[in-house]
Amino acid sequence: MLQQRTLKSLTKAVGVGLHSGQRVELTLRPAQPDTGIVFRRVDLPEPVDIPISALAVNDTRLASTISMGGAKVQTVEHLMSAFAGLGIDNLYVDITAEEVPILDGSAASFVFLLQSAGIELQKAPRRFIRVTRPVEVREGQGDHLKWARLDPYHGYKLSFEIDFAHRVVDSTGQRVEFDLSSGSYTRDIARARTFGFTKDLEMMRANGLALGGGLDNAIVMDDYKVLNSDGLRYDDEFVKHKILDAMGDLYLIGKPLLAAYSAFRSGHALNNKLLRELLSRTDAYEVVTFDDEKQAPAGFARPARAW
Repeated sequence: MLQQRTLKSLTKAVGVGLHSGQRVELTLRPAQPDTGIVFRRVDLPEPVDIPISALAVNDTRLASTISMGGAKVQTVEHLMSAFAGLGIDNLYVDITAEEVPILDGSAASFVFLLQSAGIELQKAPRRFIRVTRPVEVREGQGDHLKWARLDPYHGYKLSFEIDFAHRVVDSTGQRVEFDLSSGSYTRDIARARTFGFTKDLEMMRANGLALGGGLDNAIVMDDYKVLNSDGLRYDDEFVKHKILDAMGDLYLIGKPLLAAYSAFRSGHALNNKLLRELLSRTDAYEVVTFDDEKQAPAGFARPARAW
């Protein structure tokens, strides 16, 4: 049986929110089988649990935000991406503010936390959402066209193409394909950082965004160059970060997908729209388990690789 996974022990991190600039403490705690991923706002007078769900996403401006009643947690995608990349099914995420800490701007620090705590197999079958028919969402036309799509696939594969019309971004790789069965999430994807442009920074801060952003947790560019002294971690770091984001956004559906995801200029909003479209079409997916691990796609059957 392909089993569900949680952590062996709890682990903690402290940082600041990318947009809020607030100090925040994060505690990841093991959870029982079939719990799923549950964010818990422990700073509120009465703690509020927010189970992940595509329908719990209520804001997708520059990040993915989930909510329950009046409580919310912003910028969940990098942490969710680490859960997806390492195959974590059940976990409580205790958080002391309304935004996940940005740490170094990638998923690498979250991967380190998870691997340090250790991953434990549980006595329950891992449930997958297997896409059985193509599902696609599109927005805009011509130069403003963007789309995202899920196709049937025995495994999990993502391909993404970017188009920013910016000389620095255009000089790097524009398209990446990552297959969980043959690649290593921790090596190939997790270290890709979020990025932004100095021309947008003043406007964002005037609107109360990016208050915690800087060169230590993002790639920052002016019109001509990358301003970070250490340069890029990958030759195609920009598009790889879009893959990282997509893995986090898509894992908000609550179960690992068996599908091939492809996208052009997609973002948090379109990724969530794609999940909602999938869930609205009951003929386009089914929930499956694997009694025999040998029948499962390779990327899910083996433990996540170290660095």
